[in-house]
Amino acid sequence: MRERKSLAARPAARTLLCAALLASTATAALAQTTEAPVKLDPVSVTAKPEPSLTVPSTGEARRQIEQTPGAVEVISDEVWKDGASTTFKDVLDYVPGVFVQPKWGEDSRFSIRGSGLSRNFHLRGVQLYQDGVPMSVSDGSADFQEIDPTAYRYVEVYKGANGLKYGANSLGGAVNFVTPSGHDAHLLEGRTDIGSFGFRRLQLSSGAAEGNVDGFITGSYLTNDGFRDHSEGESKRASGNVGIRISDAVETRFYLNLTDIEQEIPGSVSKATALNDPEPATANNIARDYQRNIESVRIANKTTIQLDGATAEFGGYAINKHLIHPIFQYLDYTYNDFGAFARTTSEHTLFDHGNQVTAGITAFGGWVDNRQYVNSGGSKGALLSGSEDRSFNLIGYAENGFNLRPDLTLVTGIQLVHAVREREDEFADATDTSGDNDYTFLNPKLGLLWQAGPEWQVFGNLSRSGEAPTFGELNFTNAALSDTDAQYATTLEIGTRGVREDLTWDFAIYRAHIENEFQYFDLGGGQYSVTNADKTIHQGVEAALGWAPVKGLFTASNAEDKLWINTAYTFSDFRFDGDSAWGDNELPGAPRHFLRAELLYKSPLGFYAGPNVEWVPEAYYVDNANTQKTEDYALLGFRAGYDITENFSFFVDARNLTDEKYIASASVAAVATSSSALYEPGIGRSVYAGLRFRW
Repeated sequence: MRERKSLAARPAARTLLCAALLASTATAALAQTTEAPVKLDPVSVTAKPEPSLTVPSTGEARRQIEQTPGAVEVISDEVWKDGASTTFKDVLDYVPGVFVQPKWGEDSRFSIRGSGLSRNFHLRGVQLYQDGVPMSVSDGSADFQEIDPTAYRYVEVYKGANGLKYGANSLGGAVNFVTPSGHDAHLLEGRTDIGSFGFRRLQLSSGAAEGNVDGFITGSYLTNDGFRDHSEGESKRASGNVGIRISDAVETRFYLNLTDIEQEIPGSVSKATALNDPEPATANNIARDYQRNIESVRIANKTTIQLDGATAEFGGYAINKHLIHPIFQYLDYTYNDFGAFARTTSEHTLFDHGNQVTAGITAFGGWVDNRQYVNSGGSKGALLSGSEDRSFNLIGYAENGFNLRPDLTLVTGIQLVHAVREREDEFADATDTSGDNDYTFLNPKLGLLWQAGPEWQVFGNLSRSGEAPTFGELNFTNAALSDTDAQYATTLEIGTRGVREDLTWDFAIYRAHIENEFQYFDLGGGQYSVTNADKTIHQGVEAALGWAPVKGLFTASNAEDKLWINTAYTFSDFRFDGDSAWGDNELPGAPRHFLRAELLYKSPLGFYAGPNVEWVPEAYYVDNANTQKTEDYALLGFRAGYDITENFSFFVDARNLTDEKYIASASVAAVATSSSALYEPGIGRSVYAGLRFRW
């Protein structure tokens, strides 16, 4: 990869990153200072630290999230850490309703229930959180590349308006990444991975608790030559937290995240090129040295207070991010974001019935120093435009769960959102791009949750969501785009979920009526246009099933072997609803059917192996006119692993074994032709192997 140009913040970020990685030795030393257990006659007793108040365990998180009368899920790190975990896709691949389309490097096109099917350079339509604290910047956009799949204990997925717990208000919902604390982390844990196309990764973490203090730190280094030309990438990430138990009922925790990413961009190509000659990059991307490079620092604090029947959380955060993005122009953006939040949950009796209340408020804002230059072969040329983009958001929400019966809960909720978007033109030319818009909307929610049995639930809800545009959807020099309306969705969903010893399921159907859906249209060369659609409909079926049809063929150490089937199926029907231009055409950008399935044999001796498949049986449109499609595909994989000892394990993860040429992701256009460069080729046959260790 070429050396990155003009990144002033790089030395500081490197210093902080190295300091964070070196701090792991201090954490280990903390654990070493634990006093010897008190010896009693004739036994020894060792005091065990109480669990963290600010970081719920995986089991507790699952218990809490199941109080939601809608489609939600907790994914344990056991699901993805025993494989390559090359991208964000590996974390969420078996969550129905979630569609992650790899592009290049670690970037992906991410959608929940059709959110953000069309977007520009950033993720939009889904709000990202880490440990309950926002990761998205204040205008609603986010970057996947800041997410390290090796860093988290579990991930919470809230589809649609079910993320009200955090004040989420988007069509896609919210995803919360939860890091370990010093209470549930190993003293030393790590992994080293190698794989096809120059994939290399080293990750180390350490956690410990002593007295009323605990700490956790993790860092990773990843480099990848890439399947395509001009797709080399390198990422360095570190994160950590320190918790202080002030009393039995009070705990405060401090968080730090550091990211340093360099990534070349090979460019989208025509359908014929993607399916016949996928590896070369586009000539323009090479000539202008297209890249996407990110450095970011994020600090946060969260304090939890537990009282009889009530829990209060409050805290704040700050984000500094520098984006260097040579594309059709040389983009140089510096983000500064700040926020604060407070929320409380309580359980009490109301009219002799159980009642649970959640209420909170979140205020966050910031500014972007927006500079665009001539891209001169990947170097910064003359200044073309400059502005300061300011955002402010205030979100208040409340949700009440009233037990009509011990097994039946009526859930009502309300959310008030006020958002401001302002741009101040700082470039001295004849065109003034300054402007401002504000948005206010009220989002109600009504739901029912039936505990049908000890191990399963039935739910349904009707909700309203609304999201203000990001700066990527605003252009104050264009009257039509300066008045971009907020996007609204009214969603009805019903479903069921359950867990038994040899059976798990998660099923939901939904229908969302959307007003003013944001649509991006690819104009080529990294440029795009934005508009509000009239009315659209998103509806679908989400089904996940885990089942052990065979077990007990072999027994060792009182444990049985098991043949486990894991499936996730998504049916998506997204279309215009009597649009003045597009009628009832299908919305482009997502397949109608998507299946992810695995058959895995698990031995009580610690060995596992089995095949898996990713299947898109029907091509999907890439334009509103419904004239051009992708191609259907099926990818066959196989993975195996073995726990060598309690402390060591290894895995092999083989993908696309038939070396099929396929389209992994596609941008969308208003009207496309057979030569439109909208397609991202999928990765060819690849094999990854890794070794994990822990003490």
